[in-house]
Amino acid sequence: MGNLYEVTAIDPHDGLIAATFPPADVFHITIRKLSAADTLKRGSLLDLSSGTAGDGKFVIHGTTAADNETLTANCILAEDTAVGTTDDVTALAYRTGHFVENKLILKAEATLAAGAKEALRDVGILLSDGIEA
Repeated sequence: MGNLYEVTAIDPHDGLIAATFPPADVFHITIRKLSAADTLKRGSLLDLSSGTAGDGKFVIHGTTAADNETLTANCILAEDTAVGTTDDVTALAYRTGHFVENKLILKAEATLAAGAKEALRDVGILLSDGIEA
């Protein structure tokens, strides 16, 4: 039987994780390929694609939904991940935990609305304000 747990390297000084409760739990996700290759950074807020045009994959928060697609804030990328233009990518993301809101990375000009914060609370992700030292 294979290893049931996977350890991801966490920089304890990057300020992303606010507290140890609830615990930051990771899981594997599929990130949708991009129109231009890019590296999504640790701390990127990801939305889950659902609806009749949804594909169950993840995109960075602030992506425009297609017709009949719903994008809902769902998880936070756990490590830097290169995403190309030809294939979807498997990555690690936090499905639960307590994070610093101003450390989250969103698509340019996107905002974190109250509905997105509520969606994150629904899946076990808590957000707190952070202060730079």
